[in-house]
Amino acid sequence: MTTKEIIALLPYTAPFLFVDSLESVDDQGAKGIYTFKKDAYFYKGHFKDNPVTPGVILSECMAQIGLVCLGIHLSAPITSEIQMAFTTMHVDYYLPVYPGEKVTVVSERMYFRFGKLKCKVRMTNEKEEVVAIGEMSGMMKAKRS
Repeated sequence: MTTKEIIALLPYTAPFLFVDSLESVDDQGAKGIYTFKKDAYFYKGHFKDNPVTPGVILSECMAQIGLVCLGIHLSAPITSEIQMAFTTMHVDYYLPVYPGEKVTVVSERMYFRFGKLKCKVRMTNEKEEVVAIGEMSGMMKAKRS
């Protein structure tokens, strides 16, 4: 499965799709890019006169690239129709991300068994400074027809 096919299978659309491109994905991890739109809806109130990307949105971007894209890749031999539920997350944030900034997310698979995927995930900015590091996991299963 190609990276474009993986992105097409993501269960998100704008304005809640936080994956512009996947640079790579294999059985051990994924790497992708997203640029936060300057006019994104969440900047209007976070923070007043100093817009900053909310941590929950940074986490969502990390999960979409690092966990869900990898999960689709790992499930592809079985089915391309999967459902994924986010189960746990621990993320430490180090730097803010401002409107218009591009980030890179890299994940490393810790384990994938019995439908549960757990990854180490790292987000960096264009200067290659660490924005956030964490661990995320989710459960996957084939969609019912």
